[in-house]
Amino acid sequence: MAIVFMSSCLFSILLFSSAADTITANQTLRDGETIVSARGEFEMGFFSPGSSSQNRYFGIWYKKISTGTVIWVANRETSIPTNSGTLRVTSKGIVLSTDQYTDNIIWSSNSSSSVTNPVAQLLDTGNLVFGHSNAIKKQNFMWQSFDHPVDTLLPGMKFGFDLATGIDRYLTPWVTDGNPFPGNYIYRLDRNGFPQMILWKDTIVKYRTGPWVGSGFSGFPNLSNGFFTTRFVITQTGAYYMFDLVNSSESAVLRLTFTPRGDFRYLTWNKQRYVWSVYLSYRMSECDSYGICGINGVCNAYNSPRCKCMEGFDDNLNDVRRGCSRNVQLKCGKGDGFMKYRVQKLPDTRWSWYNMSLSLVECEAKCLKDCNCTAYSNTDIRNGGSGCMLWFGDLYDMQGPLTDGQEFYVRMAKSELKGNTYYRRRNSKKPVSIVLIPVLAVLAGVLGFFFLYILRKRRLNRAANLKSDATDERERESFGTVYKGLMEDGKEIAVKRLSKTSGQGTKEFKNEVVCIAKHQHRNLVKLVGCCIEQEEMMLIYEYLPNKSLDFFIFDSTRSKLLDWATRFNIINGIARGLLYLHRDSRLRIIHRDLKVSNILLDKDLNPKISDFGLARIFGGDETQANTRRVVGTYGYMSPEYQLDGLFSVKSDVFSFGVLVLEIVSGKKNGGFFHPDHHHNLLGHAWNLFKEGMSEEMIDSQLSYKVHLSEVLRSIHIGLLCVQQNPEDRPSMSYVVMMLGSELVLPQPKKPGFFVERNEFIPESQNISLSCKEMSITLLEAR
Repeated sequence: MAIVFMSSCLFSILLFSSAADTITANQTLRDGETIVSARGEFEMGFFSPGSSSQNRYFGIWYKKISTGTVIWVANRETSIPTNSGTLRVTSKGIVLSTDQYTDNIIWSSNSSSSVTNPVAQLLDTGNLVFGHSNAIKKQNFMWQSFDHPVDTLLPGMKFGFDLATGIDRYLTPWVTDGNPFPGNYIYRLDRNGFPQMILWKDTIVKYRTGPWVGSGFSGFPNLSNGFFTTRFVITQTGAYYMFDLVNSSESAVLRLTFTPRGDFRYLTWNKQRYVWSVYLSYRMSECDSYGICGINGVCNAYNSPRCKCMEGFDDNLNDVRRGCSRNVQLKCGKGDGFMKYRVQKLPDTRWSWYNMSLSLVECEAKCLKDCNCTAYSNTDIRNGGSGCMLWFGDLYDMQGPLTDGQEFYVRMAKSELKGNTYYRRRNSKKPVSIVLIPVLAVLAGVLGFFFLYILRKRRLNRAANLKSDATDERERESFGTVYKGLMEDGKEIAVKRLSKTSGQGTKEFKNEVVCIAKHQHRNLVKLVGCCIEQEEMMLIYEYLPNKSLDFFIFDSTRSKLLDWATRFNIINGIARGLLYLHRDSRLRIIHRDLKVSNILLDKDLNPKISDFGLARIFGGDETQANTRRVVGTYGYMSPEYQLDGLFSVKSDVFSFGVLVLEIVSGKKNGGFFHPDHHHNLLGHAWNLFKEGMSEEMIDSQLSYKVHLSEVLRSIHIGLLCVQQNPEDRPSMSYVVMMLGSELVLPQPKKPGFFVERNEFIPESQNISLSCKEMSITLLEAR
């Protein structure tokens, strides 16, 4: 995209009186003045885009290219009236304000700490940098515009994220060619799972490149050539993509730009024709539309029809676009193996795990040990392959043909692997010497008899040692008792036993089995098995040693163990688990009882959503339902559900918002008390937000080492989720995106149940409402 400014009316600029490329603390750059980089490559100052003569912006553009192509804009969301803009440098950073009101700050670089001898300098790379004058000479910047790109990437710019600094470098196009306001597209390197580039339009994924596989992105042309090279770097604290010119001579001009229509292209300056020429452009096919073939489906642009199921899968309702289901369900530990495929574009990696040092053999072994793992491959295809990437759950957004591209291995039931050459090769064994067979047979018989005797004694001891977990028993009386137990192989489990006096029964028991058994995600509790015998009903889960979130968050001592980084990880994990239930799972699930006691924590304090007894399964076209029996927990239920029996995915969003505010504050919503008012926690958060005092919500148990902007953003998102009207609440996909970005957030409206009350209903109560009989039953719960 080229923004052209006609010299007469579109781009009127006067030369700055000084030819220096820096601004110090005692200088001011006003509208009509400019700064030029040392070699004259770039220029910065105030400009008016397109045909506008009233709206002024501060930006950077090419100097030697007379068309004035803008590559960066500071105040893209707020324009300045003509002849009123002023740029100055302070100890805190670069500040853009108006002449009339020097305190009326329009934009600021907002550096984290003060700097002595502050200087802002425009480099010949197009980078505007800020810092101490001596530090800048050593390329040690306090702030740089390259960390905050707009719609353009230049050679040497990083595109990606840095978890250590919190910087996320992504592109958003101008809304139109003449308006730098951010458009509704976002192109960013996603930080979930193995990093990949994803194109968003509002809250919808439109396209992704696929993961980096060493020589380029899976499913995307290799861009490295004789003119420029590309790099992709993954570290423990981040990942980024960048390109560099092979010959960095002054005559070579190249940029990557993101257009208002959501297209991205590499442009080079044609000095002979005096225009920007498209050097490389990627034209999307039908198969590039994200997820066009549904789960476990592969798209081939050269076939008709485009979509096809992988071997071992079949299409749903004779329509491949609705996804593909397994012909035979997996039976973990019962002979599962892997079928080898070749695809041009690997599946979506947002729900993947990776290790760059493992071999393919080690990768296979690791996947086999985890029943949730459904596929694996190398992370780098060069030099025979290296690294390990695991997928969990259904596979999504793949491109074929299946006979070409990168190898990856999909988990299959044993019966589906007969005749598969890779499976036979992997399981082939060299025959042992015939002489050893009789000897081994005798030894096996003797040892077998001995171990059977020992095993029987150990099994009896384990059964006798099955014991209840006191904390979980106290908090799960409504359903029954939760025990800690051991499997025959020594694996620890949690056994949930239905109480005969429970308010929940067979329906809830079966509902939980159906919901969990068909869904696998790292942020959902894993069901190991179940048992129904006469009046006994038991559910067997993976054992999570850290119990539930409320065991920590509401305890004055244990809450100190949850620093902000851990709490933010828990918030993100819950969000991703809900997103999977609402959008990415085979069946759309509404949990209906999301609360802190239903968030379990593994040994690393990673969250897992549990207790699906009240969950509701939706069809593909269903978005809302009504019930005459309202069940849930006071303080977490949305207004439309508690009062009218209406529930949807937005009901879970409301509960999630309550969870976020509780995690940040360490306070219970239902039992919250404040001496100055009678609002619940939502009302308290809303009042503080309106007064600009949200930091008072932060749990006093948190140490001073909190990422304040991240905490305040979480509170803001929590308030967006608990708005009164369900239509105002964001979807979980948008919540996940807001949590992982620096996008400007919309202003929340008044939360649900924003009324003062004189009496409190105890938080430890479940509510069961019968709309037909208009009766209320209170059942003691967690």
